[in-house]
Amino acid sequence: MRVLDFSTTIAGPHCARMLADMGAEVIKIESAEGETMRIRPPVRHGCSTAFGQLNVGKKSVVLDLKSGEGVEAVRRLVASADVLVENFRPGVMQRLGLDYAALSALNPRLIYCSISGYGQTGPSAELPAYAPVIHAASGYDMAHLAYQPGRDRPDYCGIYHADVVTGTYAFGAIASALYQRERTGSGQHIDCSMLESMLSLTLNEIQWSQFPVVQPSRPTFGPAACRDGYVMIAIASEKTFQNLMVVIGHPEWMSDARFAKYSDRRANWGALMDGVEAWSGRLSVADCVAALNAGGVPSSAYRSVSEALDDPQIAHRGALAEVEDDAGTFKVVNLPFRMSRAKVAAGPRSASLGEHTADVLREASAIARDKG
Repeated sequence: MRVLDFSTTIAGPHCARMLADMGAEVIKIESAEGETMRIRPPVRHGCSTAFGQLNVGKKSVVLDLKSGEGVEAVRRLVASADVLVENFRPGVMQRLGLDYAALSALNPRLIYCSISGYGQTGPSAELPAYAPVIHAASGYDMAHLAYQPGRDRPDYCGIYHADVVTGTYAFGAIASALYQRERTGSGQHIDCSMLESMLSLTLNEIQWSQFPVVQPSRPTFGPAACRDGYVMIAIASEKTFQNLMVVIGHPEWMSDARFAKYSDRRANWGALMDGVEAWSGRLSVADCVAALNAGGVPSSAYRSVSEALDDPQIAHRGALAEVEDDAGTFKVVNLPFRMSRAKVAAGPRSASLGEHTADVLREASAIARDKG
């Protein structure tokens, strides 16, 4: 399986790295300057581990797509490619002569995945878009704000949900297209929208925007205070509620008119959580979580990423892989699933810029000569 990865930053590279982890040969096409993530911190001796996290296991080929030679090299590569991933603004690949119509004529089996902010067509298609813009445009940020009592200003954006979720949707679409190609023999164009991907995260809110719903007196899921920090307690079912009442020493609240029914509980959620915090506030985080776990109540301490990575469960699952680049070794996260009859793992190395240009182009030329 050969994948040509023309994408930059996060969404497209994340998608293509998933394909690489599943065993595909992924050829990352870069300009002579290298893509922007190569300078994102942390940078050690000129090598970015942020870039490595998204591009480990890929080959790097440098091409000038504005030159006739670069375009011709792409055309030779496309002849033996199964998948192409790009996330330029709509219209860019067409101006380069590398759009789906042009390349599928060379290789009708090609699966061509375009990732963009708003989709390939429509009134917003050509607007510039990065994940923070899409978070705001999708309603996600304002929906999240509604769960922050006393706040009237949207949060700052530092974690790019839109990129990760869109890249994952693109991966799923590509896998489905590959399966369809096995049945039909034909490739197709995939048009993946970051805006619509983010809308998919607001499942409840999409329905609440259409039909009136009485909101609880306090957001349902939030931190419960302990002596030395906070825990998240997920009261997501009747059984969870009943178990929690036993743990906090108030089994009589199961039949209390304020809490017995789900609808009444929502109306009196603030009073319920005040009661929970009257119990948790006397305990350390460790003791609180231990009691909740023993009682069958889903919960967790609020942890930093470093603390999460030190979890023995992460080690047990092999969730981290040690890889290398020209500056040494570092760890990246593996895909979050395991398969009983297939290897799913990060490749061993993050390539230096243009490391595979000569070899890949030589092979493409040889294939073209053989076909000629």
